[in-house]
Amino acid sequence: MTQLGARPAPTPEPRVDGLAARVRLGRVFRPVSAEFALIASTSLLLTVFGLVMILSASSANAVEGGQDPFAIVMTQALVAAIGVPLMFLMSRFPVRFWKRMAWLILIGAVGLQMLVYTPLGYENDGNTNWLRIAGQVVQPSEFIKLALAVWAGFILWRKQELLGRWKHVFIPLIPVGFLAIAAVLGGKDLGTSMILFLVILGALFFSGVRLRIFILPLLISLVAVLGFAFADERRRALILGVFDASNDTSCYLTSCYQQVHAIWGMANGGIFGLGLGNSREKYGWLPAASNDYIFAIVGEELGLIGCALVLALFVLFAVAVFRMIRKTDDLFIRVTSGGIVVWILSQALINIGVVLRVVPVLGVPLPFMSQGGTSLLSVLLACGVLLSFARTLPAPAPRFAQAGPVRS
Repeated sequence: MTQLGARPAPTPEPRVDGLAARVRLGRVFRPVSAEFALIASTSLLLTVFGLVMILSASSANAVEGGQDPFAIVMTQALVAAIGVPLMFLMSRFPVRFWKRMAWLILIGAVGLQMLVYTPLGYENDGNTNWLRIAGQVVQPSEFIKLALAVWAGFILWRKQELLGRWKHVFIPLIPVGFLAIAAVLGGKDLGTSMILFLVILGALFFSGVRLRIFILPLLISLVAVLGFAFADERRRALILGVFDASNDTSCYLTSCYQQVHAIWGMANGGIFGLGLGNSREKYGWLPAASNDYIFAIVGEELGLIGCALVLALFVLFAVAVFRMIRKTDDLFIRVTSGGIVVWILSQALINIGVVLRVVPVLGVPLPFMSQGGTSLLSVLLACGVLLSFARTLPAPAPRFAQAGPVRS
């Protein structure tokens, strides 16, 4: 019993430091959605698969030339070691961050692309969309793909109530988008320009605008691409060579040397392949074996099974992104994710089509797998944006929460 006039004992204040720390750790290690896990796992598997195939494709010529056989793959591995942590770091950014930074990202990417028209520009096989910085060659147009997808998603999200009117759909999306494409097309990079155009079409499609709006920009772009392609004699020969099935030997030394050797390599592989590292075409027969024609080395060494594995990983990646698009209610997430998945899938299909000689040579790399630090870094950054969106989806409920009541 408390004595009269005595002060009550002070109530100890609760300690919140441990609770706050547990809350913060809970947010870090909380379960993620199935889409997050699938996007992260497929991108990592494709990146590791690509490093193995780059080592196999590039080491042969390096040994014959007296060079370090691990030099090329170590450079690619260094880019992967930087890009993978950045991918998971970017996955922590909230969606509102990408909305606020959309204009700045596009302006920065296009500004970097304009440096190719300065003395820093570097020409490679008729393509001037390269920069030589500190002895390293960088292709800044790769970053415009991600920047254009994020910016298009932001513009269409801001105008989601006005997308029924063609003026609000076109302005500023089409003029600014074509300025970004023109900055790349000025460097004679037709393949990347086509991918950028597909990113814009993908953004328009996933925004839900009427399909008739696609007709006019599609026709204009088709005429522009054909005019640009046929204006150059070399490109015209490459395009016409695809549709002429009778010139496998007549064009061997002119326009179809790479495609023919790629087909021979795929045919040599058969179902099970010649074995990892046992490719014959990589010994000076197939140019760009570790770059644009890495899929031919996969087919020769790992056979049909290896090619099917690569295609299955891309399909799983696409399924995860499409599921995220279907589940989300945010138009910005839907449009940006649609633009990114159209970019990666279309580029993969074009690259594989070039190897199989059903698509003209456009010089686009196979995402995640082809040699090229800029290409790998841009794709990993795009996956970081997708993972940031996937964190907004609800995580699967624990098993004990899904189970019924326990009877005693």
